[in-house]
Amino acid sequence: MPAGGRPTVRSRRLGTALRQYRHAASFDQPQAAEIIAASQARVSRLESGHVTARVIEVRLLLDAYGVDDPEVRSKLEELAKHSKSRGWWLEHAAHLRPDYVDHIALEDDATYIREWQPVLVPGLLQTPMYAEAVISAGPDYVAPEVIAQLVKVRRGRQAKIGEGGASYTAIIWEAVIAHPLVSVEIHREQLAAILEVGRRKNVTVQVLPFSAGALAAASSAFSSFSFDTEPAAEAVTMENLRGTSVLEAPEDLAAYGNTFDLLRSAALTPDASSKYLRAIVRTLKEDSS
Repeated sequence: MPAGGRPTVRSRRLGTALRQYRHAASFDQPQAAEIIAASQARVSRLESGHVTARVIEVRLLLDAYGVDDPEVRSKLEELAKHSKSRGWWLEHAAHLRPDYVDHIALEDDATYIREWQPVLVPGLLQTPMYAEAVISAGPDYVAPEVIAQLVKVRRGRQAKIGEGGASYTAIIWEAVIAHPLVSVEIHREQLAAILEVGRRKNVTVQVLPFSAGALAAASSAFSSFSFDTEPAAEAVTMENLRGTSVLEAPEDLAAYGNTFDLLRSAALTPDASSKYLRAIVRTLKEDSS
């Protein structure tokens, strides 16, 4: 069973896939239960992610459902093997909300990460000083020792990008760049860090200009994740005041995929975005000298 009886992101993704393939093959839950010599209740809990399917169960079900694609089978078997694996972030679990743990797990598994951020520099690009400043400025009091842990987690998340483990695209509204929410020194260092990370082959940073108008209000901040060889979203997370929501319904994924494409089309090109960032950094240096 997933830790604490709560579905993990991985067990839920596996369960959702098994349910979709069962429906496509026109099997009901009692028939699926017969295939793995288990109760209907177990099949229901497998498909909801409340229990983790064993690899042999995944193989038997996929055989029965006629799923022959070796990549699909390998992907689902890997989910079964690692659904209960402890991620690096769990050593900080005492300071992390369960929904934030879900976001990190999605990030850690993803091959493509796409992010829209109209308010703050994305967490995957934040410097330690910027992260500390924005966490401290939040509406809830956070003890200094907890802030230090949260900054450490943010740095841990960035290793995925730094090691080239995923293709990452960030679209940032111009207001985030032009109107600092932190001190000028921290902001200048942050923009320089974005420029540095943006040179990586697996990273693309684009600025959505003010001229895009109301498009900037099309959505609050969100991240989309793909776990395959194509960037099509398979999960989306949205931040709000009380936590992070994970969206996985096909209609939600299509809507956010379309929104991201619109934002990217309206944004400055990566080269033009870098040029704009460099200009802001120069202006900040001149203003402070």
